[in-house]
Parts: sequence; structure tokens; C-alpha cells
Amino acid sequence: MSNSDLNIERINELARKKKAEGLTQEEAKEQTALRKAYLESFRKGFKQQIENTKVIDPEGNDVTPEKIKEIQEKRNNQN
Repeated sequence: MSNSDLNIERINELARKKKAEGLTQEEAKEQTALRKAYLESFRKGFKQQIENTKVIDPEGNDVTPEKIKEIQEKRNNQN
């Protein structure tokens, strides 16, 4: 299991415990930290996926939004 999978498993475990019996302050802090780390990781991966996307219309024209093209061009110039 990856670290991310373990974190999700622990987040879910804490969520179930919170519903069933409540969390201690320490567990609540752990849950908050794990959720924050998970969201940061998700957002980073999603951003990378969007930045590497090229949009083509049915006629074969590149209709990638300009903002994404600028990011891609900037990244390519740095390499």
C-alpha cells in the first residue's frame, strides 16, 4: 500500500470512529492534518493533470485555454 492509501484508510477509520463514539482531541487534530495533507496532494496532482492537457475540438483544432497554453509554454521554456 502506498502512503496515500494508508492515509485514506486512516482518515476513513477516524471518520467511522467519530460517528460511532467521538474522537479525542489528539485524534481530531490527526484527522485534520491527514485531511489537509490529502487535499494538498489531490490538488497538486489535479493541477498537474490539467496543466498537461491538450483540448482538441471535433474538427481537430487545438482549443486549449490560453491560460493552460501559457503555463505549458512557460514550463517548456524552463527545461
